[in-house]
Amino acid sequence: MIKLLRFFYDYLLLPLFIAAIYVASLFNNKIRRGIRDRKNLAEKLKSQVKKLDKSKKRIWFHSSSMGEFEQAKPVIEELRRREEVIIVVSFFSPSGYQNSINYSFADIVTYIPLDSRKKCKEFLDVLKIDVAVFMRYDIWPNMIFELSDKKIPTLLVDATMRYNSPRKYGVAKIFHHHIYKEIDKILTVSDEDRNNFLQFNLDNNKVKTVGDTRYDRVYQKSLQAKEKKLFKENFFDGKKVVVLGSAWESDEEVVLPALFKLMSKHENLILIIAPHEPTINHLEKLEHQVDKAIGSIRFSHMNIYNNQRVILIDSIGILLSLYYYADLAFVGGGFKQNVHNVLEPSVYGLPVLFGPKIYNSQEALSLIEEGSARVVHNKKEAYRILSKLISDDNYREKLGQIASDYVKRNIGATGKITDEIVSIL
Repeated sequence: MIKLLRFFYDYLLLPLFIAAIYVASLFNNKIRRGIRDRKNLAEKLKSQVKKLDKSKKRIWFHSSSMGEFEQAKPVIEELRRREEVIIVVSFFSPSGYQNSINYSFADIVTYIPLDSRKKCKEFLDVLKIDVAVFMRYDIWPNMIFELSDKKIPTLLVDATMRYNSPRKYGVAKIFHHHIYKEIDKILTVSDEDRNNFLQFNLDNNKVKTVGDTRYDRVYQKSLQAKEKKLFKENFFDGKKVVVLGSAWESDEEVVLPALFKLMSKHENLILIIAPHEPTINHLEKLEHQVDKAIGSIRFSHMNIYNNQRVILIDSIGILLSLYYYADLAFVGGGFKQNVHNVLEPSVYGLPVLFGPKIYNSQEALSLIEEGSARVVHNKKEAYRILSKLISDDNYREKLGQIASDYVKRNIGATGKITDEIVSIL
């Protein structure tokens, strides 16, 4: 059966997938760059491998893109502290690759080849890795089978499996059973994920719950973010600060009317808006919405600050640091497609609000269950929830403490995953 499924994958699914990538590249610069950068991949790798210390073990970490790579970083950096090893990092997406070329803890940063048997064999023959680590979900069948044929220990880390995943049904389940059984260790983020993996008829000892490195990473980054000093010391003394983080227009349409109304009642209320896409048009639209009595200023103009109460963030990469100054946060995405990162405000002990589209985020669901987060469905509800949090300090601090405790309770996956990798080096 597996031979038939692999034939079907090699000669139908994979060619269709590759063809779709080439068609998409006609309309997308990032995809076009990914195809271009993969040309002569093996030759490029050979020149880099020549410079490596042959006496050191080589550990390969693969991530789909930047989000998954952020989860790999705590493990990579812990390995560097513990062991003398070579670190190879690969990506499927061009954005992940481009943003990580200069990552200081990696010896080689590359693309994973498109999943033909020939390309996978060539890739592994050049790199001669000792351990392969795949982050979260981005596993490629032929690469997994080739790793198994070469008897290279392979781990799937921060692994998740939804209860209703299409992989769990029909022919897909049979195919994935054969893929997962070739992986030496599957380290899941929760017991629920572990149980869902075990439904693929895997060895009980192969699948272990160790937690999620996202908690470790956001905690590490929060410590660094505090040092950025985006605002002068005591800048917000006597103020209450709300951060609207990674917001889309669909989020702003629901939340901003409530916040502007509350700002007219609470003169000490400051609003920081960090749009998901801080384009000139978007920033100008926001500026037109702010009452002149409240006043707005762009973050890049803070040198001429004159008591404006709305600060518009016109740069990227500082959201985590902004949450440090907040008393509560609304995280965007829940009125568009999916809510964005809710752990970033939670790590600072903030109550977190978001729109209803949250089922992609286990953390959002967990924060609701814990009692520290609130879902907003409409403008009226936004006003009611925000009013309570702004007016009642004890209530706000209680919810914030629950959020902080939740994050701290889930820290520790990095050490467990690193132990597992070291044990098979």
